[in-house]
Amino acid sequence: MASTQTRPRKLDRNVKVAGLVSLFTDISSEMLVPILPLFLTTVLNAPAAAVGLIEGVAEAVASLMKAGSGWLSDRIGRRKPLMAIGYGISNVLKPLLALTGAWGHVLIIRVADRFGKGVRGTPRDALIADSSAPDERGRAFGLHRTMDTIGAALGPLLAFVILWVKPEGYRTVFWWAAVPGMMALALVFFIRETGTGIRKAGPVVRNWSLAVGALPPQLRVFLAIGVLFAVGNSADAFLILRAKDLGLAPAMVPLAYFAFNVTYALLSYPAGILSDRIGRKPVMVGGLAAFALIYLGFGLASQGWMAWPLFMFYGFYYAGTEGIQKAYLADHASAGNRGTVMGVFNALIGLTVLPANALAGLLWDAVGPQAPFLLGAVTAALAALLTLLFVQDAGKA
Repeated sequence: MASTQTRPRKLDRNVKVAGLVSLFTDISSEMLVPILPLFLTTVLNAPAAAVGLIEGVAEAVASLMKAGSGWLSDRIGRRKPLMAIGYGISNVLKPLLALTGAWGHVLIIRVADRFGKGVRGTPRDALIADSSAPDERGRAFGLHRTMDTIGAALGPLLAFVILWVKPEGYRTVFWWAAVPGMMALALVFFIRETGTGIRKAGPVVRNWSLAVGALPPQLRVFLAIGVLFAVGNSADAFLILRAKDLGLAPAMVPLAYFAFNVTYALLSYPAGILSDRIGRKPVMVGGLAAFALIYLGFGLASQGWMAWPLFMFYGFYYAGTEGIQKAYLADHASAGNRGTVMGVFNALIGLTVLPANALAGLLWDAVGPQAPFLLGAVTAALAALLTLLFVQDAGKA
């Protein structure tokens, strides 16, 4: 007797190629992430407040650019050109960190790199949504996050190998990061444009700055909760500094970050599938709750070994929120304004990222290393509770 179960549809080629592009880009980017705070504080003698400023400004620029690029991709009806420009800027400029002699130079390059991320990010996410049916959107974003995070896991591992062979060879790591970056840029050209039907899908918001008022109430609630959470969501650079502060050897920090990304990669695809089956809301609540526990752990930790399980558990938060939030936004947006809606979300979060990271740096220097993490635990717990009470999945009253 034939089975009544239907096999899941194959995901569109664009989803897979976009995943490969992100995989190689994240190998390049994440070779830098776990060592850049160490490079800043030990080689360039930058204070923690400077690390917070750099990450805050860089991520704010990225988020604001995501808003403009998402709206522009809706307006012109094309996603691919903006993706090519964004990946090009980032992957050409990142290796120049090897030439820096002051933390101000790092700020300029880091901002330019995140500018490129902002240009490409929302059009890429909108392209994935365009290329996926609603009932497989969680799976599509889950696969993308898995491939992205495999790259994010391999990057710190490669950085560890280089630092093992050449201790404190931070600039060598920066140069080697150019290789996977160029591979990612080449793969962009294998993506097929999906924008031909965008302009026919409905009216496009003519000015992205007016888009918040045009959003349905449910999305405005979702955005408000996201901003609250972002107040305590300081950059991952502070996790790295905290691990070093607890006594974890600098060469081991990339390995701890690798452990986090392995967990993230293993859980992202199952989390996406689960959100297709039971809804986005319960998965996001679980991710926010994991964040609250993780930040509480980093705040209360007292020994270096404690960083290892905390970094591994941190992957639960990312798997339960990153791709799921994008699928949720896509569920509630028309095809013609999908890029704009995703961009507005990123812009509002980005406007919060700068003061949040500046606050984290000030709390670290003035109160102590525990303070930013305890703040993050509180805001994440509140965001989880509000999501549980007020956020509704698509099609539910």
